[in-house]
Amino acid sequence: MAGKELVIVEDLHKVYRMGEMEVHVLRGITLKIDEGEFVAVMGPSGAGKSTFMNIVGCLDYPTRGHYILYRQKVSTLNTNQLAEIRNKKIGFVFQSFNLLPRLTAVENVELPLIYAGVPRKERRSRALKMLWAMGLKGREYYTPSRLSGGEQQRVAIARAIVNQPILILADEPTGNLDSVSAREVMVIFQRLNDQGITIVLVTHESDIAQYARRKLIFRDGKVVEDTGAVALQPLLKGGTA
Repeated sequence: MAGKELVIVEDLHKVYRMGEMEVHVLRGITLKIDEGEFVAVMGPSGAGKSTFMNIVGCLDYPTRGHYILYRQKVSTLNTNQLAEIRNKKIGFVFQSFNLLPRLTAVENVELPLIYAGVPRKERRSRALKMLWAMGLKGREYYTPSRLSGGEQQRVAIARAIVNQPILILADEPTGNLDSVSAREVMVIFQRLNDQGITIVLVTHESDIAQYARRKLIFRDGKVVEDTGAVALQPLLKGGTA
């Protein structure tokens, strides 16, 4: 069930400059996402979905507009503060898994805990518990090359949630999986959402989007459909995020 506002964007624009040419990727996005929501972001290639996700994930800044994450105006945060938010508040899951090939599953899951300064014994214990929760008991010390695609993605999800984030951003997380593995991964996302974690997921696949409770349809840098739209009051005035 949705709670307090977690993500608020108002009149969000993103423009990339390519020589003398300007490419308008986002064209005035205004929406909010509450704590506890499960949102699927859909639309054709080039619609602005991944750019929107990068901004929400504090990996990029908008060219113009306001962005508030967890009651903090992103433009007021320095590089170190943004890195801390990414490590402690946000979990990332990608289509290509992004596991380090020479590390075991448990070592990959430990990485965010290392960056957070968690002692070695505690981080090993927490990482193992996350892997077991993903159904990977017996695979903890396998390197990615010894794991199936579905198992690799479950390791990636364990890594994303080991720091107990409030928000998971998943960019085409089932894109490299067969239908059975994709369904298993989506059931895990549903379970995490039931536990209160907010999930924003980019997908091209309508059957995957059905697992979410809300859908945002992007086209040409705008949201053209929002199945769970909530009326927004005017947000911050003045300045940019």
